[in-house]
Amino acid sequence: HFQGRDLHVCVWDLSEDRRTVTDSLLTGSVGFCQCSLLETRPGDALLAHPTENMEEVSVVEVKSWTPVCTLKPDSKLGMLMCMKMWQADSGPVLCAGYEDGSLVLWDVSHRRPFSCLKAHPEPVMCLDIDVCKQKGISGSSEKILQSWTLDNQQNLQVRSHMTNPGVSQLRIRVDGKIFATAGWDNIIRVFGWKKLKPLAVLQHHTDMVNSVAFSDHQDPPQRLLAAGSKDQRISVWSIYSES
Repeated sequence: HFQGRDLHVCVWDLSEDRRTVTDSLLTGSVGFCQCSLLETRPGDALLAHPTENMEEVSVVEVKSWTPVCTLKPDSKLGMLMCMKMWQADSGPVLCAGYEDGSLVLWDVSHRRPFSCLKAHPEPVMCLDIDVCKQKGISGSSEKILQSWTLDNQQNLQVRSHMTNPGVSQLRIRVDGKIFATAGWDNIIRVFGWKKLKPLAVLQHHTDMVNSVAFSDHQDPPQRLLAAGSKDQRISVWSIYSES
């Protein structure tokens, strides 16, 4: 699935060297929020996407584009900035970050919020979740990374950690040992996930780093970190890949 600024999410067939669009969904969104895809069972998935109403999340079934629900806060939190959906024991859960710095944890099945937390004084630019540890992290334009935990009642509890101002994206590696941030200062930073200890500063790009992603290799030596920058380059790193 690929999302563009042309108001559409497209489904592509990439098998056997094909590169064809097989389906598309009109979202109506001109904002910056990325979609979140959740595989609910083999062959079935839910897609959470922003809509033309800037505060709203729409959840649809991917194969049929059948609407599942629409999630919109009761209070004015501003534009939807980022989100991540995952499968909990109770069903699909979605964490959304908003323009006023709030995080809202949504119960997708019952179309209601579990909890709401004012995590940042500025818009929430990015977030990621470690489902196994019931712990997440979010970044903004300010110097603070906020890590937060989910208790048994799905309440958000927050801790603060300092970094350089401006984080475009952050990603936790699948083994839950490290996470990486894409910085507005052209730098990729790597932290330990347990204590949020700074581990590495990766300098290569000449402009803002917009995105970071870890490969999902199960074999540790094969794990890679990729970063995309406004300088039109993608860097690929082998870092902390020992078992």
